[in-house]
Amino acid sequence: MRNNLWIILGSALLGACAVGPDFEAPPPALPPQWRDVAVTQDAAEQQWWKQFGDATLDNLVERSLSSNADVQIAMLRVARSRILRNAESSARWPDVNASGAYQRERQSEHGTATRMIDLIAPPGSRDEIVSLLSEPFSVYQGGFDVGWELDLWGRVRRSIEAADASLRMSQEDLHDAQLSLIGEVVRGYLELRGVQEQLRIATADATASADLVELTEYRVKGGIVDELDLATQRARLADARSSIPQLKQQEAQLLSALAVLLNEQPGSLDEQLAATTSTLTLPSTIAGGVPSEIARRRPDIQRAEAQLHAATAEIGVAVADLYPRITLSGSFVQQSLNASDFTEWGSRQWSIGPSLSLPIFDGGRRRAVVEVRKLDQQHAAIAYQQTVLRAWHEIETALSGYSAERERNAELATALAASRDAYDIARIRYNHGMINYLAELDARRTLLQTERAYSRSNTQLGTQLVAVYKALGGGWPN
Repeated sequence: MRNNLWIILGSALLGACAVGPDFEAPPPALPPQWRDVAVTQDAAEQQWWKQFGDATLDNLVERSLSSNADVQIAMLRVARSRILRNAESSARWPDVNASGAYQRERQSEHGTATRMIDLIAPPGSRDEIVSLLSEPFSVYQGGFDVGWELDLWGRVRRSIEAADASLRMSQEDLHDAQLSLIGEVVRGYLELRGVQEQLRIATADATASADLVELTEYRVKGGIVDELDLATQRARLADARSSIPQLKQQEAQLLSALAVLLNEQPGSLDEQLAATTSTLTLPSTIAGGVPSEIARRRPDIQRAEAQLHAATAEIGVAVADLYPRITLSGSFVQQSLNASDFTEWGSRQWSIGPSLSLPIFDGGRRRAVVEVRKLDQQHAAIAYQQTVLRAWHEIETALSGYSAERERNAELATALAASRDAYDIARIRYNHGMINYLAELDARRTLLQTERAYSRSNTQLGTQLVAVYKALGGGWPN
């Protein structure tokens, strides 16, 4: 695994040094042991929460994706990035502007225009000429001008490439928001159903304990048992009832948390998510293998890769600024002093030709920008490596946690079946007077403890499965 790590980190650095348009970050190489883990790429890409087979959960996820504030903000950022990308792309095309003007003017009799008259006017005619030229007149003008920068050094192309990468980053931020939201909704729903199951067990326990207290009271009156058994039963009843308020509080908190995720008012989900017989089913296996592309499709890795791509393109923009800019420009204007002559062909005037802007001295500013962009690229490359490494650990932790909890859940299922058999036997023997109450009570406590542990394990197994899908980067609709 350590060798693979150095390979991917080295490859990422080499990939970061490429400035070409075909930039592509290297795929993260996964540890060999992950190839034996049972997960399919299709399962990670599809609507995996539907594997739980619960229509209420499906409805909550769909509603959250359309109403959650964080997802809506991320969608607006994607729209903004797309508009900025289109703005950068417009630089590939000529810039055409139309203009039109009407002016009423009068020349100064003592301004700069009279200097030429003083030099060339015949003697005695200066004042007459100045008077004629200073009379007010109208100017009619209209036309258009065109400018087009020749992208000889790739400045515009690199700018568009950087904008594309920025758009991809915002899209991955949206995917990450959707993935996190779906995971939180599914986990919250699983925990809610788990608490409601715990509440059901506690309520049933309290009801059964109350019946036993009543039965023991009759037996005390009949002299069958003494006050010790009655006191023990009452203590057991109080203990069973004491857990119910705490479970109800947890249920209320989880309902409120789900309402926040769906951008709903407090209490709006209480009726829909009231305790009922749940149709939740936990998938027993996730068949298939784990290709490296599953890990690479994680939003954080995709975003880090796009950030590295953008930083690489920005180097190309900065380098292109070191070279001259050549712009083809032209203009065509109709100008006349009389409105009737404005459309005459003789009123035209035009110009066309290239212009050159050559940087000669700027105190090293452009060179400094290039060096800054190179440092930004190195930063993005290190961030990409760190993101890949973090993903490795998250996937490893999620898979190992799910595997361990699945084994524990299977053992608890066996223990629950055995505890039920033991309690049935003890209850029959106690009712027939073959054993004392303590033996029956011990069997009952063992059964309740096993039921609680199994219920918690089911919830934990579901949340571990959510962690697996989040770690693998699945969970948003295409």
